[in-house]
Amino acid sequence: MIPGVDAYDVDVSVDDAAVEAALDVTPSDVSAASELSFARNVFVPLTTACRYTCTYCTYYDAPGEASLLSLEEVRDICARGADAGCTEALFTFGDDPDDRYTAIHAQLDEWGYDSIHDYLAAACEVALDEGLLPHSNPGDQTYEEMERVADLNASMGVMLETTAEVRAHSGGSRGKNPGQRLNTIANAGKLDVPFTTGILVGIGEDWRDRAESLLAIRDLHEQYGHVQEVIVQPVSNNERWQAGSPSVDDYRRTVAMARDVLPGSVSVQSPPNLAPVREVLDCGVDDLGGVSPVTDDHVNPDYAWPALRELEDIADEAGVPLVERLPTYERFLDGERWVSERIRRELDADSAAGERYRAVRRGDSLAGASADRSEAE
Repeated sequence: MIPGVDAYDVDVSVDDAAVEAALDVTPSDVSAASELSFARNVFVPLTTACRYTCTYCTYYDAPGEASLLSLEEVRDICARGADAGCTEALFTFGDDPDDRYTAIHAQLDEWGYDSIHDYLAAACEVALDEGLLPHSNPGDQTYEEMERVADLNASMGVMLETTAEVRAHSGGSRGKNPGQRLNTIANAGKLDVPFTTGILVGIGEDWRDRAESLLAIRDLHEQYGHVQEVIVQPVSNNERWQAGSPSVDDYRRTVAMARDVLPGSVSVQSPPNLAPVREVLDCGVDDLGGVSPVTDDHVNPDYAWPALRELEDIADEAGVPLVERLPTYERFLDGERWVSERIRRELDADSAAGERYRAVRRGDSLAGASADRSEAE
């Protein structure tokens, strides 16, 4: 039984036989991908306030220390990203920051917004105006909260992390609830939102928990067809977490399990600034995530984004092409189900941003970047 599921309108079924089969998977059971993809983004941390206090997380700041980016600051970040050739604005904030943090709530009220989700909608409009496609990762969301911003996002995401109850989630009234996380993923499916999720490896879960987490994601995807990628992320030491990372062998086995369990159309991502990605190139990884040429990884500030050249070196080592993608995977861009009218207008626009999006879809973006580097050298 997955903790907390019964409290939400979410139907998740994990079969014991499927768990046992997943536990038997080894790296030798999967194959290397035929290409590696990545997205070029800017990181826009609207606020570092969060109701949770997970012991491995350096993103959140305590009440009184967290602030809220102004729309002018959002515009500046997005403009710099567009100038650098990015296509994605990655919006993040902690779960329900205006609920626990009175200063954040007061600031939103002063600026004329009823909630952080109303403010996120305004920030997404700024990103679109500046030539970037929003991909929002705002933690747990009710159906109504996600509906408020869904049409302004090219895709959205939240890390499931694990279906297990682990001490690293702090417990008590501010502990993460796996059922609530799964409910958020289900809400995205109900709203036809292309979605990114993933698991954290090494936060106190065991092998059965890892298998159950991946199978729960698979079950929701089979219901709604909306999961575009699953991140397999090892926990890393930082100022709040000193319990270490999983071994390379354990990480390899987990990535292989993900590749075996998930449908072939769902990408498996290994983030190169957080994981030994070169060690899992033969385990089915086919995506390197979003990387930014202009902003830090604010969730993992101790681990810098790799440069484009490093991504090319990783692909060269794997002997496969490196391809740039948009925040929405290509298979979701055909037809009307997955792309809102607002996002479709931006993709088709006769503008510099529209041409940048189309260049990525045509596969021209990296060729241009390589030419620019050659001239600089």
